[in-house]
Amino acid sequence: MKTDLNYIKKLVKIIDSCDITEIEIDEEGTKIRVVKSKPVQNETPHIIQYAPPPAMQMMPMAAPAAGAEAAQPKAGEKPADKSSVKENLIEVRSPIVGTFYRAPSPNADPYVQVGQKIGVGNVLCIIEAMKLMNEIESEVSGTISKILVENAQPVEYNQVLFLIEPA
Repeated sequence: MKTDLNYIKKLVKIIDSCDITEIEIDEEGTKIRVVKSKPVQNETPHIIQYAPPPAMQMMPMAAPAAGAEAAQPKAGEKPADKSSVKENLIEVRSPIVGTFYRAPSPNADPYVQVGQKIGVGNVLCIIEAMKLMNEIESEVSGTISKILVENAQPVEYNQVLFLIEPA
């Protein structure tokens, strides 16, 4: 048997195209052995776990200490009207980083308005993160005192979104 490169290529194609893993041919003193290697498999599978976003934090706002100066507003923020700030307001904070939306769609009415009474479980807004729409629900009953974020604005983790006067 004359060893021909085309003959060997045909054997390799046959091995690749079927379930055979090995072939050996012994003809006229010429031995040809073709073995298909098995794909290497990683013994430890990759496990990806996603942690759920932390629970919404609602903390009562602390009253300024006696004699302490009022906090100065950050750049771009409007100074708070001293007469409208109440000590017992509850802060609703963003549990994730994303984009704040007041309504379920651009043409829909906002979920809540300032002065509106809400209950536990009422949807306050949506925060879009990585193309997922996350509804933020109230964990307290009360009245919306202030909405601190404009529609379609980016928000940071733990940023205060709403102030609620508890019922």
